[in-house]
Amino acid sequence: MDSQLMNRLQEIVGEERVSVNETVLMNHSKDESYHEPANPDAVIFPHTTDEVSAILACANKHQIPVIPFGRGTSLEGHVIPYDGGICLDFSEMNQILEIRPEDLIVKVQPGVTRTQLNKELRKHGLFFSVDPGADATLGGMAATNASGTTAVKYGVMRDQVRDMEVVLADGSVIHTGTLAAKSSSGLHLNGLFVGSEGTLGCITELTLRVFGIPEHEVAGRAVFSSTHEAVLAVTGLIQASIPIGRVELVDQESMKQFNQFSGTAFDEMPTLFLEFHGNQAGLLQDIEFATEILNDMGCLSLEFKEDLASRNQIWEARHNLAYAYIHSAPGKKLMVTDVCVPISELAASVDYTREALNEMGLIGGIVGHVGDGNFHALLMVDVNDKKEVKTAKEFSDRIVRFSLSRGGTSTGEHGIGSGKRQYVMEEHGPALEIMKSIKKALDPKNILNPNKLY
Repeated sequence: MDSQLMNRLQEIVGEERVSVNETVLMNHSKDESYHEPANPDAVIFPHTTDEVSAILACANKHQIPVIPFGRGTSLEGHVIPYDGGICLDFSEMNQILEIRPEDLIVKVQPGVTRTQLNKELRKHGLFFSVDPGADATLGGMAATNASGTTAVKYGVMRDQVRDMEVVLADGSVIHTGTLAAKSSSGLHLNGLFVGSEGTLGCITELTLRVFGIPEHEVAGRAVFSSTHEAVLAVTGLIQASIPIGRVELVDQESMKQFNQFSGTAFDEMPTLFLEFHGNQAGLLQDIEFATEILNDMGCLSLEFKEDLASRNQIWEARHNLAYAYIHSAPGKKLMVTDVCVPISELAASVDYTREALNEMGLIGGIVGHVGDGNFHALLMVDVNDKKEVKTAKEFSDRIVRFSLSRGGTSTGEHGIGSGKRQYVMEEHGPALEIMKSIKKALDPKNILNPNKLY
């Protein structure tokens, strides 16, 4: 990036919002994954769609890579600028533009975080459902088709997007949908851009579906003697069509990590965390039915909590688990695998993952949004130990290939980024060429997050 180009970028947004400071560059060189970092040439903080449009037009003219950046919470190297170029940090485009309670939709800029949005929505008796754990930006969540604990009831990020304003590689601006709940008009561009990981365009505005806060919520904790039994119990609940708001698996090793991290005294055995949403009368029936199934499937102990403090304590165990692992091994990086399989294959897949961990001598835990067949293995890796990194990658490879062999996917919610590109052809076959042709049509100079996803 020569001085002439830098001067043009500073003209667009102002000198103070174009940074080449080494600390700023380093902070944008990585995400939360174990993948090797790389600095961008510059970081730009846009405030408007017009600024993003002008930046992309300029970058396209000079064939400079542009990598959209939210909060850097991704887990497969999505935002790491291995080709240098411009890191486009959307954190200052963080305005909630419009809340329409009567339509159950909200319009936001991409830098708004999910907790920021939910804090404002509570004033209207509403909430945004997608909960990936990290306080990610909504633009980043759309880019990776984020999921999380509530997907079993409310769906994933792609299900919540009504419309997006997207700036394409040449600087042109399009909208991908409307405010309507459904449409039969044209191709489904929302579905195309959600999950495209910044390779097709930069999201500058999102219109999202929101929900009314449930009248009543009950959280539960079910303890089992084995992970296998816990997973079979989840399968039983789903097949019985019990409307669960959340159902999460935390295995024995992970419960130990959480107790050590938080000073709690939960049973250090495979545990299901559950949550039911609805009206009080309906929930009593759902919980009664669920209790029968859980007990029939070998549940050792079962408790339900209705008050907010107790429910928060139960879910704190799940949400803080990644940080519990991180604090358990200073100097190492967290590696999180991410696969999703048909619910009928879930027990076999989780068993295979535990067997692989034990066989390869790796210390790790298994957690997951098991209500929709999505689960993770968590392990700490010394990125400076090549042998350890190699073993961890071999383990991840085994898990992914097992998932694919059972009709699953290489990633349920984390995305491809740079970490899982080797599986895309195996998973999609000839359809990959269609994806590549769309990429080439929208970004012929390959400036948008190059060498990611495809």
